Amino acid sequence: MADGLVLASGPRVGVLADAWGGSVAREVALVVGGAAVVGAAAQVSVAIPGSPVPVTGQTFAVLLAGTALGSARGVASMLLYLVAGVLGVPWFADGAHGWQSATAGYLLGFVLAAAVVGRLASAGADRRPWRMFGLMVFGNVVIYAVGVPWLTVATGMDVPTALLLGLVAFLPGDLLKALLAAGLLPGSWRLVRRLSGGA
Repeated sequence: MADGLVLASGPRVGVLADAWGGSVAREVALVVGGAAVVGAAAQVSVAIPGSPVPVTGQTFAVLLAGTALGSARGVASMLLYLVAGVLGVPWFADGAHGWQSATAGYLLGFVLAAAVVGRLASAGADRRPWRMFGLMVFGNVVIYAVGVPWLTVATGMDVPTALLLGLVAFLPGDLLKALLAAGLLPGSWRLVRRLSGGA
């Protein structure tokens, strides 16, 4: 079968997490787990000289979580990550917490990106490597579309400087993350199909 997964019980699976969903406890665990993975990835952080925005594993984790969990769970997971961090959980980049004025746009962009990539994944965009690559690129565009304008306003940077320090500096890493995801998600689908006895 090309773009979906039918488990032994019959229903078509929209996103990877649907293969294990069902109970309320599982749904809660998936949402909390997604937020925790993003929090852990945020601790992989490299400062960029002159920029308040570090290179982290966050965007990779956000987009994978949104893709694997789907739109509703992905949004819930990113909202949990954002609200808990603002309230004091030290799981923003470098163990930070509280309102992050300069980078808050990126955090808000995580929520929107999770919604978008989750919806596209449920339509099959994560089943093939090049589709998944495109999905990751589009998800990053969504994050930057919120994060860079916010950075400009919050710091008083001019637009070219904000683009340089809040976008261009991250493009090589984003390309690598997109390539990794292009192998990871389609490979995960193949494994789930095999375990479920699908084609």
